[in-house]
Amino acid sequence: MNLWDKGTPVDALMQEFTVGNDRAMDARLARWDVVGSIAHVGMLAAVGLLSKEEGEVLVQELSTILRDIDEQGIVIDESAEDIHSHIEAMLTARLGDVGKKIHIARSRNDQVLVDIKLFLRHELRTARRGVHELVGILLEQADAFRSVLLPGYTHFQVAMPSSFGLWFGGHAEALLEDLRVLDMAIDAANANPLGSAAGYGSSFSIDRDLTTRALNFDRMHITSTFAQASRGRTERLAAIALAQVASSMARFASDVVLYMSQNFGFITLPDALTTGSSIMPHKKNPDVFEVLRARCNRLQALPVEIGLMTANLPSGYHRDMQFIKDLIIPAIDEFALCVRIMQHVVPQISPTLHIMDDARYRYAYSVDHVHALVMQGHTFRGAYRMVADQIANGTYEPRSVSLPQGNAPHIGSVEEPGLFLLRERWKQAL
Repeated sequence: MNLWDKGTPVDALMQEFTVGNDRAMDARLARWDVVGSIAHVGMLAAVGLLSKEEGEVLVQELSTILRDIDEQGIVIDESAEDIHSHIEAMLTARLGDVGKKIHIARSRNDQVLVDIKLFLRHELRTARRGVHELVGILLEQADAFRSVLLPGYTHFQVAMPSSFGLWFGGHAEALLEDLRVLDMAIDAANANPLGSAAGYGSSFSIDRDLTTRALNFDRMHITSTFAQASRGRTERLAAIALAQVASSMARFASDVVLYMSQNFGFITLPDALTTGSSIMPHKKNPDVFEVLRARCNRLQALPVEIGLMTANLPSGYHRDMQFIKDLIIPAIDEFALCVRIMQHVVPQISPTLHIMDDARYRYAYSVDHVHALVMQGHTFRGAYRMVADQIANGTYEPRSVSLPQGNAPHIGSVEEPGLFLLRERWKQAL
């Protein structure tokens, strides 16, 4: 059944080509299509476009369909073009002409818009909870190993002492900042497009405030033209948020792969989280983090793909937009998998103790020596030259440096990584 069927034959190949993967993608939107329809029916009954009895029987049948979807899932019939025509066909089969009235004062355009908004709002909130939980796991690791030192690098050269408190804490802070980007995407999805119809409103006297409240949207899209223009925009903002978190997870994964190599040896993973080689019996490969990095990097391409799909489209609806679902829905699932993997493996990372005792890191303390000389009254440039000369002529000896009393460590330093502040922000972000 095509909601646009005018009784003339349709070319079968054209039909299959234009439908594409819609039925599979729409199965993920099914419950939200029904939820939106329940709100729409309630509004139609409230303004008199349906009788009270018609509204009640439609809501009752839609509620039954919703329960079945939640309990058993749904398979969209091959005769239906999408979830909208499938649900309407079900209602018509069960209720006769009453089922045909559900499409009063709406279009498939605002119907799919509200489905996507509700789906993304729910999925992004779920994603946010997962990322928030991951931040807590990273902070637990940072607390547990806050005083374990490891060398910091710049340009892949030994730089200054760092710590696992700073390392785990830094990745936690990155994800805390990423929650703000997720909040932006959730807000973009939290606006009601229902009632905009095909992008130019309806001549019926509908109540858009009522459906906004019924669907618990923060606000409505006021102009029907912008409501239609939010298609693609909402998904792209969601993609930007997912990509931002993915970039943070990819960087963590890269660190882990690097730090696990024998040349570094900063961390270890349990054997159960590593793989082997078909010819090298000694190998313990961090495949889980390499695959995580690849998946996260693929997610970072998502905003560009959506942006190109919608590039240079004029105002109004265009069928191109249908295929954004093929991108954003699988990406939501892949993102959730990546977060779940991170939650599982991060607690099992074990830092190596006494890394800084290795002679290769002997110059990592040179900056501390410069600072100690400054505190003794030397100029910074003079102190820098003195230590540089010692390193050049081979007389530099790494040793613990004691700065004068009253030289308290600053927030964000090795001595005070500021984990208590990160934990406060984490609690506030809940």
